[in-house]
Amino acid sequence: MDIRQAIKERRSIRKFKPEQIPEGMLGEILDEARWSPSWGNTQPWEFYVVTGEPLKKIKAANCRKLEEGGQSLPDIKMPASWPEQLKKRYNAVGRTTLDALGLQREDKAGRQEHTRSMFRLFDAPCLIVVCVDKNSSSVEYALLDVGIITQTLCLLAHDRGLGTIIMASAVNFPVSLKEVLPDAENKLIAVGIALGYPDMEAPINNFVRERASLNEFVKLVK
Repeated sequence: MDIRQAIKERRSIRKFKPEQIPEGMLGEILDEARWSPSWGNTQPWEFYVVTGEPLKKIKAANCRKLEEGGQSLPDIKMPASWPEQLKKRYNAVGRTTLDALGLQREDKAGRQEHTRSMFRLFDAPCLIVVCVDKNSSSVEYALLDVGIITQTLCLLAHDRGLGTIIMASAVNFPVSLKEVLPDAENKLIAVGIALGYPDMEAPINNFVRERASLNEFVKLVK
């Protein structure tokens, strides 16, 4: 697939088909993604690729925490506030998502079910948990590198007909995750990538996406 086509067509998938991803395909994607650039070629990222029963445990723990009203305590804290323009974009995609699902704001039960589906990782058959070492001398730089390899992996997956969604909510409860992930005590869990075959007949995977115009974020200095 042409790189420009992949960048424009790749989108966040919010409903997956149940079929499993062939292990060989996953291995190829990860093998190619490792060529992503990083600061000083440090390659600080570490991946857990979770499927099958371990993934079922993670989904169940997420839903249990949601039902109990458990406090979200991710290793990488979410921002407490956004600049107004960024908040407007965030709210806009939230409204678009509800519209695609045919949900009204007053439909509390429908919105709760959507939230549960998110905590089930939209039924994706694979979760990649991206981590860095807690003892990294510069976590901020390591997280920049995590972002680079995450995008690379998502584009490689799209090229093979797979869908992805990069999810902060997948790692809201790192204590629960570390009960499933081996040797994760000294890892800083950065983000989760849900991965699988997209259900492209679902309206939630077909709404029109918006992007800021260049003049909103580009300043030419001549």
